[in-house]
Amino acid sequence: MNWKLLAIPVSVIPFLIIAATFNVSFDNILAIGILPFVGASLAMASKLLTQGLKFNYLVKKFLGQVDANWKTVSVRIGSEFVTSTTPSFVGGELVRIMWLNKKGIPIGKASWVTIIEIVTEVLVSGIFAMIAAIISFAYGAYIIGIVILAVSLTVTGLWSVLFFLSSKRTFQVPAWASRIATRIGKERSSNYIEKTNLWMKEICDMSRQTRHNKQIKKAFAVSIIISVFTWSLYGLSFMIVANGAGYVVDFFHSLMAAMASNSIGNLPITIGGSGLTEFTIWAYLGHLNTLTFEATKDSLQWNIVIAWRIATYHVGLVISWIFLMKVVYPSIKNAKTA
Repeated sequence: MNWKLLAIPVSVIPFLIIAATFNVSFDNILAIGILPFVGASLAMASKLLTQGLKFNYLVKKFLGQVDANWKTVSVRIGSEFVTSTTPSFVGGELVRIMWLNKKGIPIGKASWVTIIEIVTEVLVSGIFAMIAAIISFAYGAYIIGIVILAVSLTVTGLWSVLFFLSSKRTFQVPAWASRIATRIGKERSSNYIEKTNLWMKEICDMSRQTRHNKQIKKAFAVSIIISVFTWSLYGLSFMIVANGAGYVVDFFHSLMAAMASNSIGNLPITIGGSGLTEFTIWAYLGHLNTLTFEATKDSLQWNIVIAWRIATYHVGLVISWIFLMKVVYPSIKNAKTA
């Protein structure tokens, strides 16, 4: 875990590059004001809370009362630290699966519930990002629109296809990959492949058992609604910071800009989308200047982008790290020693 703490100073590097390139001083960032920054931070904290509530809802719906509600919510919040400190925002789901497994839930079932959570979140964010891409095309920003569309379609399509196909077929490690791994690692590789195949079979079995169940349709719909609210809070956070700095940005375009930046941040290039997220929201809103900014005709200033990123990313890291260290790790450690 210590190496993941390096993500915090690493994520500051894009800020330093931006500051040096566009002459952004620390005073410029402070000029945003404490209230807009606190407001955006509260919006981010609320986003983490709603993600935790959704995870708790799905766990109770399909696995029963695994632990106290506040602990299940806390695990989801804590796992976000791992998600935010890896490329493409992956890794947090492994923390949640591990925690559920330590509570006695089979890996396959724990993975299936976690996959539902991820798919609904990805579907909503993907749809929002695609709308943002369409708006880019409408205003002639073809390059950024194509990039947003390509990334969002790939990520959304991959998760959706895997989820919906899992109820119709059983995924297994390809035979050619098994043969190569067995030759290289022999018995150890064979054991890993066997466990992986069993894990995937359990997920597919769970998917088949519930595909015609009204429960899954209701849970899926509820999860989608919660995800819409979750991402709306993310969009709200930017509107709060921008408006506090004197730019009049309506909620819809703030949401579109935030989701466009989130989409590009999924590219496995930097940790937590650092640099990619900031540049995308700046470039995206730069092409919608005459529509979104009433207070000024100047392009979006970098101090707003940096202040928003600190409020949503770094404040989020601090919150999730506290939950990870105080709730998640002790729970997993106690389960191991029990």
